[in-house]
Amino acid sequence: MTEIIKIPCIAGDGIGDDIWSASREIFEEALIKGTAGQKKIKWIPLLAGLKALEKEDKLLPDKTLETVKEYKIAIKGPLTTPVGGGFRSVNVHLRQIFDLYTCVRPVRYFKGLPSPLKTPEKVDVIILRENTEDIYKGIEWKEGTEESKMILDFLKNKMNVSLSSDTGIGIKPISKTGTVRFTKWAIDYAIKNKRRSITVVHKGNIMKYTEGAFREWAYEVAKEYPKAISFEESDEKILFNDRIADNMFMQMILRPDEYDILLCPNLNGDYLSDACAALIGGLGVAPGANIGDNVAIFEPTHGSAPKYAGKDMVNPTSLILSGALMFRYMGFDAVATLIEKAVEETIQNGLVTYDLARQMVDVKPVSSSRFGREVAERL
Repeated sequence: MTEIIKIPCIAGDGIGDDIWSASREIFEEALIKGTAGQKKIKWIPLLAGLKALEKEDKLLPDKTLETVKEYKIAIKGPLTTPVGGGFRSVNVHLRQIFDLYTCVRPVRYFKGLPSPLKTPEKVDVIILRENTEDIYKGIEWKEGTEESKMILDFLKNKMNVSLSSDTGIGIKPISKTGTVRFTKWAIDYAIKNKRRSITVVHKGNIMKYTEGAFREWAYEVAKEYPKAISFEESDEKILFNDRIADNMFMQMILRPDEYDILLCPNLNGDYLSDACAALIGGLGVAPGANIGDNVAIFEPTHGSAPKYAGKDMVNPTSLILSGALMFRYMGFDAVATLIEKAVEETIQNGLVTYDLARQMVDVKPVSSSRFGREVAERL
């Protein structure tokens, strides 16, 4: 008897409908084939972002939040946060509501992808980004406001720090609690998935009590895993080390094969995931997952690109591979592998959307829907 797996889904704004239409059948067919017909998907469509604002006058309807909380999982397309929408970012707000403190962004080269590197096949790294702290807390005050003046007065009179009166103020919080749980998640993930190294990426030489502390707390956690973690090269244990953030960018270009998992504070992880994606074709092929203790949401790493909406031209690979991440998270490794292999075979056959084709020589782009059909046929 076939079991029905219910999964909440949010198509998203802008190009969301295009890439969702190109991906949906792939997910459905992969689950059937990867489980020999034992499992089947039933989607639970939900609203968020602009569509929700238009239909329910709310960017994040209660029904959407309640359903995701109930099923503990969701897959979504990109969302647009309108000016004056109440949130700095709907996506960031979702992560904060469900305490999705780990962002997982694998960056892996598939044969056939364009790349500025001579040996792009060396790129296979997982960027783990702390998702709830750092400047993404959105704690800041505009220059000239009463709040910023109060803080400037406090800094001058209580902390002996004088700043120009026309200074905007932001706060960068990084806590021991947040860093410890994030690092434990990362090490457990590395052990489970048999990864070979974890590199803490920080700017602790300058920001000693935020990113420097992030590094120190991460090392403290790593020392709690003596059977699994080594601080020197080892064939039997996971190497745990660290790099200054600016150096890490250079390392990923010059020696990407020396790195495996990058453990990053929020902003560093954001920068690095985009930069690394550029090494393998761009954000169109970079998947993402936001994972907490109770809920996980899977999404492409790119934005909603409204000017391309409805044109059937945007690359759906980021969403397709995010679906593969979702299935692996759910324990359906065979399903995820089917999807990943089908994507790679499609790209190897020179069937790519415009974002990749424009980086290649004499390659004509295919539509988003055509790419989706080609991947589905190769499952």
